[in-house]
Amino acid sequence: MNDLTIGEVARRAGLQPSAIRYYESVGLLPLPKRVNGRRRYGADVFKRLGLIQLVRQAGFGISEMQALFAAFAEDTPAHTVWQVIAAQKEAEMLAVIEQAQATQAWLHAVQQCECEQVGDCVTVTFDANMSVHVALSCSV
Repeated sequence: MNDLTIGEVARRAGLQPSAIRYYESVGLLPLPKRVNGRRRYGADVFKRLGLIQLVRQAGFGISEMQALFAAFAEDTPAHTVWQVIAAQKEAEMLAVIEQAQATQAWLHAVQQCECEQVGDCVTVTFDANMSVHVALSCSV
C-alpha cells in the first residue's frame, strides 16, 4: 500500500483531496514524495490523518494541532506532550461545559416565565465598580 495517489488516500480516509493538501500546507501532514510531479503517499499517512481526526474531534483548532505536532517533532516523549496538551484542553472544555450548564439553566428558567411585558423579565443592577449585571427575574 505504498505510493498511493492523493485521490486514493482521500477516498480511503473519507476526505476531499483539498483537505489533504490543506493539512500539508499548514504543516499537519509532512510533504509527500513526488513521482513525476505527483504526490505519492505511504500507508503511514493514514495514522497521521487518523490522529488529525481524533484531535479535531477533541476540539483542537488548526493552530493547536500545529503546536501539538511541532511538540511531537522535538525530543520530548509523546506521553509528556499528550499530558500537557490534554490538561490545557480539559480546562477549556470544563469552561465550555460550565457555560453550557448556565445557558441550560437560563433556558429552563425562561420556559417558566409568566411575565406580561419583556421589561418585566429583566433586572439590571450595578456593582461597586459600576459594572452592569443583568439577570432574568420572571415571576414564576
